[in-house]
Amino acid sequence: MTSVIPIQNLKCGGCANTIISKLKKIPTITNVSVSVESSSVSFDALKQEDIATVKSELKSIGYPCLDEENSVLSKAKSFVSCATGKLTD
Repeated sequence: MTSVIPIQNLKCGGCANTIISKLKKIPTITNVSVSVESSSVSFDALKQEDIATVKSELKSIGYPCLDEENSVLSKAKSFVSCATGKLTD
């Protein structure tokens, strides 16, 4: 099943690189893509539980879903994730 999750703090290709590399490590997630323009992540998941796993991973690296709190800590994590993603370009 294909899922699209709107997220917060997505700013650039560096952010997208980090998100893609982290989500690709989840074995039950495939076809990960990130749209900077729409601030969203899309992917194919085998089970409904996989969506919760993706949301949790996104939050842990600073990109919470739109319906979650966007704390100062989340914003700081997203800056680090962004910088990391830019370095892997």
